[in-house]
Amino acid sequence: MKLNLEQIKAIATGAVRAEEANGAVRLYRFTKEQEELYRVSNPDFYEKSFAAAGIKLYFRTDSTKLKLKVSLSRGSSRQYFSVDVLADGKVVGYLDNFSGLTLPKEYAKIEFPDGILEKEFGLGEGIKEVCVHLPWSRGIVIEELSIDDGAFTEAVKPRKKLLVYGDSITQGYDALRPSERYPAKLADVLGAEELNKGIGGEVFRPELAALKDDFSPDYITVAYGTNDWGRVDRETFRKNCCGFYTALSQNYPEAKIFAITPIWRKDWETETAFGSFADVEKEIRDAVKDLKNVTVISGIDFVPKDENYFSDLYLHPNDEGFAYYFANLWKAVQDKI
Repeated sequence: MKLNLEQIKAIATGAVRAEEANGAVRLYRFTKEQEELYRVSNPDFYEKSFAAAGIKLYFRTDSTKLKLKVSLSRGSSRQYFSVDVLADGKVVGYLDNFSGLTLPKEYAKIEFPDGILEKEFGLGEGIKEVCVHLPWSRGIVIEELSIDDGAFTEAVKPRKKLLVYGDSITQGYDALRPSERYPAKLADVLGAEELNKGIGGEVFRPELAALKDDFSPDYITVAYGTNDWGRVDRETFRKNCCGFYTALSQNYPEAKIFAITPIWRKDWETETAFGSFADVEKEIRDAVKDLKNVTVISGIDFVPKDENYFSDLYLHPNDEGFAYYFANLWKAVQDKI
């Protein structure tokens, strides 16, 4: 039984809208207004806004199998992707374009197979909760999502909402599996729906924070700064950082907002037009000091200062690096929520 648009919309989390064309369904994490902001300001970021980062299909079913057929489009500077399928919290399989390949340590920028891919997953007997993590790295169109004829689907909707802003690391670079990203793990322990606004290469952009979504998040994390350090001067940083957090705090006064300062990067000792990397955290702390619903979380020690925890050996965490990121983030915020 192939699920239709309304059935897929019902079980989707992390998506702000869905569209259908020729029987295929696409889910979107940015509003049209937010997409337009990127379309007119940065074509590369506009394409990245169509990645499915944070979007999941989450439902109960008595189906013994699930068939998934997808087509892909650009959603980041990475070609690899994975769709992670879990039943009752345990992985039952992946639909990806790298299983069976021997990946080098620096796997992020090599070429991977592309096209339309499909796979059938065994879910087992009885009623179970199925969670399908869509890829952070690619735009994805669901050509087919099918379950057993006569089986039911019942949406699982988390009680809380987690809104996440950030750059490439928040989008998911360079987790091989989308379920290994730090926002996915944080959403799980919070019992929250992840709504991901991460864009690879992004900096503090007050105009984005000013565009309010039509939901009320319980928690918000913000993790910019590493790109700002390399691209803007100190005065511009202060203006953008302050503007971003002020707009966010005003739009969501009831939300608990966590300002995550940048994690370690291998070239951290370099001097830029901004100045030292260590000063990024100082500027963020100064920018939010008068905002009562913003708490600063220092990220510099989240991932071990060792290139082996980074896919590109200097900036983007691999799955093991993300495990440290999440564990340390959770340790820092759990007594503040």
